[in-house]
Amino acid sequence: MWNGLVGIAKETYTASLGEGVVSRPLMMPLVRGELVGLIWVRPLKVGQDALAAIAELANIAAAAGADEVVLAWETHDVATACELPIVGPAPCLNMALATPAGHVLHQFPYSEQLLSRSSEGWASVAPDWRPALAPQPGGELVPPIQAAVNFSFTQIELDHPDPFGVTVVLMEEDGYRISLTEAFAR
Repeated sequence: MWNGLVGIAKETYTASLGEGVVSRPLMMPLVRGELVGLIWVRPLKVGQDALAAIAELANIAAAAGADEVVLAWETHDVATACELPIVGPAPCLNMALATPAGHVLHQFPYSEQLLSRSSEGWASVAPDWRPALAPQPGGELVPPIQAAVNFSFTQIELDHPDPFGVTVVLMEEDGYRISLTEAFAR
Protein backbone atom coordinates (compact mmCIF):
# COMPACT_ATOMS: atom_id res chain seq x y z
CA MET A 1 0.00 0.00 0.00
CA TRP A 2 2.79 2.44 0.93
CA ASN A 3 4.50 2.16 -2.47
CA GLY A 4 1.17 2.83 -4.17
CA LEU A 5 0.59 5.97 -2.09
CA VAL A 6 4.13 7.20 -2.84
CA GLY A 7 3.43 6.56 -6.52
CA ILE A 8 0.19 8.59 -6.36
CA ALA A 9 1.98 11.50 -4.68
CA LYS A 10 4.89 11.48 -7.13
CA GLU A 11 2.56 11.26 -10.15
CA THR A 12 0.45 14.14 -8.81
CA TYR A 13 3.53 16.31 -8.20
CA THR A 14 5.03 15.46 -11.59
CA ALA A 15 1.79 16.41 -13.38
CA SER A 16 1.42 19.66 -11.42
CA LEU A 17 5.02 20.74 -11.99
CA GLY A 18 4.55 20.01 -15.69
CA GLU A 19 1.69 22.54 -15.61
CA GLY A 20 3.84 25.13 -13.87
CA VAL A 21 2.41 24.78 -10.35
CA VAL A 22 3.25 22.87 -7.19
CA SER A 23 0.55 20.48 -6.04
CA ARG A 24 -1.16 21.58 -2.85
CA PRO A 25 -0.61 19.62 0.36
CA LEU A 26 -2.44 16.30 0.22
CA MET A 27 -3.85 13.97 2.87
CA MET A 28 -4.66 10.30 2.34
CA PRO A 29 -6.50 8.85 5.36
CA LEU A 30 -6.82 5.09 5.82
CA VAL A 31 -9.27 3.05 7.87
CA ARG A 32 -8.15 -0.52 8.64
CA GLY A 33 -5.74 -0.38 5.69
CA GLU A 34 -8.36 0.91 3.23
CA LEU A 35 -7.82 4.27 1.55
CA VAL A 36 -10.63 6.75 2.33
CA GLY A 37 -9.64 9.10 -0.47
CA LEU A 38 -7.44 12.03 -1.44
CA ILE A 39 -7.95 15.46 0.12
CA TRP A 40 -6.08 18.51 -1.23
CA VAL A 41 -5.88 21.72 0.76
CA ARG A 42 -8.22 24.52 -0.26
CA PRO A 43 -6.97 27.71 -1.93
CA LEU A 44 -5.22 29.68 0.77
CA LYS A 45 -3.74 33.02 1.68
CA VAL A 46 -0.16 33.33 2.90
CA GLY A 47 0.23 33.27 6.67
CA GLN A 48 -2.29 32.20 9.31
CA ASP A 49 -4.86 31.13 6.72
CA ALA A 50 -2.37 28.68 5.21
CA LEU A 51 -1.52 27.26 8.64
CA ALA A 52 -5.22 26.72 9.40
CA ALA A 53 -6.07 25.32 5.95
CA ILE A 54 -3.36 22.67 6.15
CA ALA A 55 -4.25 21.68 9.72
CA GLU A 56 -7.93 21.38 8.67
CA LEU A 57 -7.02 18.53 6.30
CA ALA A 58 -7.38 16.42 9.45
CA ASN A 59 -11.17 16.87 9.55
CA ILE A 60 -11.87 14.14 6.99
CA ALA A 61 -9.51 11.69 8.70
CA ALA A 62 -11.05 12.41 12.11
CA ALA A 63 -14.61 12.11 10.78
CA ALA A 64 -13.78 8.81 9.05
CA GLY A 65 -12.16 7.38 12.18
CA ALA A 66 -8.84 6.96 10.39
CA ASP A 67 -6.22 4.81 12.05
CA GLU A 68 -3.49 5.91 9.63
CA VAL A 69 -2.89 9.04 7.58
CA VAL A 70 -0.39 9.95 4.92
CA LEU A 71 0.36 13.61 4.31
CA ALA A 72 2.32 14.85 1.30
CA TRP A 73 3.73 18.36 0.82
CA GLU A 74 6.55 20.23 -0.86
CA THR A 75 9.15 21.77 1.47
CA HIS A 76 9.50 25.21 -0.11
CA ASP A 77 5.81 25.59 -0.97
CA VAL A 78 4.55 25.01 2.59
CA ALA A 79 7.34 27.10 4.13
CA THR A 80 6.48 30.02 1.82
CA ALA A 81 2.70 29.72 2.27
CA CYS A 82 2.98 29.49 6.06
CA GLU A 83 5.81 32.04 6.38
CA LEU A 84 8.07 29.47 8.02
CA PRO A 85 11.79 28.83 7.60
CA ILE A 86 12.70 26.10 5.13
CA VAL A 87 13.56 22.95 7.06
CA GLY A 88 15.09 20.05 5.16
CA PRO A 89 15.95 19.59 1.52
CA ALA A 90 14.28 21.78 -1.10
CA PRO A 91 12.86 21.11 -3.55
CA CYS A 92 11.55 17.98 -1.89
CA LEU A 93 8.34 15.99 -1.72
CA ASN A 94 7.78 15.08 1.92
CA MET A 95 5.46 12.34 3.07
CA ALA A 96 4.54 11.54 6.64
CA LEU A 97 2.97 8.18 7.48
CA ALA A 98 1.24 8.62 10.83
CA THR A 99 -0.75 6.55 13.31
CA PRO A 100 -1.92 7.53 16.79
CA ALA A 101 1.35 6.02 18.08
CA GLY A 102 3.65 8.27 16.01
CA HIS A 103 4.87 9.05 12.52
CA VAL A 104 7.67 8.38 10.07
CA LEU A 105 8.89 11.15 7.76
CA HIS A 106 9.89 10.17 4.24
CA GLN A 107 11.65 12.67 1.97
CA PHE A 108 11.97 12.49 -1.81
CA PRO A 109 14.29 15.26 -3.01
CA TYR A 110 14.36 16.23 -6.65
CA SER A 111 15.90 18.75 -8.97
CA GLU A 112 13.85 20.61 -11.53
CA GLN A 113 14.42 20.25 -15.26
CA LEU A 114 12.98 23.19 -17.20
CA LEU A 115 10.51 22.04 -19.88
CA SER A 116 9.17 25.39 -21.04
CA ARG A 117 8.40 28.94 -19.94
CA SER A 118 5.10 30.71 -20.69
CA SER A 119 4.91 34.28 -21.98
CA GLU A 120 3.74 35.23 -18.45
CA GLY A 121 6.94 33.79 -16.98
CA TRP A 122 5.52 30.53 -15.53
CA ALA A 123 7.98 27.67 -15.73
CA SER A 124 6.90 24.16 -16.58
CA VAL A 125 9.36 21.71 -15.03
CA ALA A 126 9.89 17.99 -14.67
CA PRO A 127 11.19 16.59 -11.39
CA ASP A 128 14.37 14.57 -11.58
CA TRP A 129 13.82 12.37 -8.53
CA ARG A 130 16.95 11.87 -6.44
CA PRO A 131 17.45 8.92 -4.08
CA ALA A 132 15.02 9.05 -1.16
CA LEU A 133 16.48 9.94 2.20
CA ALA A 134 16.36 7.31 4.95
CA PRO A 135 12.96 7.18 6.68
CA GLN A 136 12.96 9.23 9.88
CA PRO A 137 10.79 7.81 12.69
CA GLY A 138 9.52 10.82 14.64
CA GLY A 139 11.19 13.18 12.12
CA GLU A 140 10.51 16.89 12.57
CA LEU A 141 7.31 18.03 10.88
CA VAL A 142 6.51 21.66 10.10
CA PRO A 143 3.82 23.04 12.47
CA PRO A 144 0.76 22.83 10.15
CA ILE A 145 1.61 19.25 9.14
CA GLN A 146 2.17 18.29 12.79
CA ALA A 147 -1.20 19.86 13.65
CA ALA A 148 -2.89 17.88 10.85
CA VAL A 149 -1.33 14.68 12.18
CA ASN A 150 -2.43 15.44 15.74
CA PHE A 151 -6.01 16.38 14.82
CA SER A 152 -6.44 13.39 12.47
CA PHE A 153 -6.88 11.08 15.42
CA THR A 154 -9.13 13.35 17.50
CA GLN A 155 -12.75 12.27 17.33
CA ILE A 156 -15.10 14.86 15.83
CA GLU A 157 -18.20 15.51 17.91
CA LEU A 158 -21.05 16.30 15.50
CA ASP A 159 -24.69 15.90 16.40
CA HIS A 160 -25.62 14.57 12.97
CA PRO A 161 -26.63 11.12 11.71
CA ASP A 162 -23.78 11.18 9.16
CA PRO A 163 -20.82 13.09 10.63
CA PHE A 164 -18.47 11.89 7.88
CA GLY A 165 -20.82 12.94 5.07
CA VAL A 166 -21.50 16.36 6.55
CA THR A 167 -17.77 16.93 7.12
CA VAL A 168 -17.07 16.12 3.46
CA VAL A 169 -19.80 18.50 2.27
CA LEU A 170 -18.63 21.34 4.54
CA MET A 171 -15.00 20.93 3.46
CA GLU A 172 -15.93 20.85 -0.22
CA GLU A 173 -17.94 24.04 0.30
CA ASP A 174 -14.80 25.60 1.82
CA GLY A 175 -12.84 24.73 -1.35
CA TYR A 176 -11.03 21.52 -0.38
CA ARG A 177 -10.75 19.13 -3.30
CA ILE A 178 -11.89 15.71 -2.15
CA SER A 179 -11.81 12.48 -4.11
CA LEU A 180 -13.25 9.60 -2.06
CA THR A 181 -12.71 5.95 -2.90
CA GLU A 182 -15.77 3.92 -3.81
CA ALA A 183 -16.04 2.39 -0.33
CA PHE A 184 -16.33 5.85 1.26
CA ALA A 185 -18.18 7.77 -1.47
CA ARG A 186 -21.45 9.34 -0.34
